[in-house]
Amino acid sequence: MNLETILNNPTLRDIIVTILILGVSTLIIKWSSIFIIRTGKRFESDDTLIQVVNEIIKYTIYALAVTIILNELGINITAIAVSLGIVGIAVGFAARDTISNFISGLFVLGDKSFKVGDIIEISDQKGKVLIMGFRVTKLVTPDNNIITIPNSNFSRNLLVNHTPLEEKRVDLDITIPYSVNVEEIAERFKNLTLRFKWALDLPKPDLIINELADTGIKAMLSVWVDDPWKVAEYRSIIAKEIGPLLVDKYE
Repeated sequence: MNLETILNNPTLRDIIVTILILGVSTLIIKWSSIFIIRTGKRFESDDTLIQVVNEIIKYTIYALAVTIILNELGINITAIAVSLGIVGIAVGFAARDTISNFISGLFVLGDKSFKVGDIIEISDQKGKVLIMGFRVTKLVTPDNNIITIPNSNFSRNLLVNHTPLEEKRVDLDITIPYSVNVEEIAERFKNLTLRFKWALDLPKPDLIINELADTGIKAMLSVWVDDPWKVAEYRSIIAKEIGPLLVDKYE
């Protein structure tokens, strides 16, 4: 099949033009993504900004490609715009969740509530922000699972960002039997933290008494660390070391 045959066959020509436009668009998106990522790393730009710029360019190129294809097919874009205006209410109602996620994503970016790499917690889900898009945000959990959260959730639920401040406090609630010396536990805890490289000297580790209950003295051990991603691990280490000291001596 030669070029003249293709040009004389409108249907075949339209198919080939459409494939070419989509192929070129895909290549442009890929090349622009590589360029943006490399440029961002070179200038040490924030990962969130790199992802946002990447998505804006990607969807812009897609929109331009669709527009060019429609023009090549001889479809009146103005008429389509009018038609979309007529059915806009119905489409908007059907896509309200997508629109809500998109708008919420813009607010999250504008408020700078969190960024890529931050450790956040929402709706009982906790993880490190892996991808922050206009529609959804993806987290990676400590056990290496990927959680996809619609951005609209951030406007409806309480969000906790564990990363903005470098220091994080590790708390462990304990019950001290009345037969056990509280000062001994406090001293042992402070000596224990001196052995841990991850425990900060300031603020100082502390034992706080909360309540005198029937079962014993309700207290809390607290120590400050500089790695919020390992809070659960550090709490477990403290519990293993302190646990044997909390056994009732009269049992």
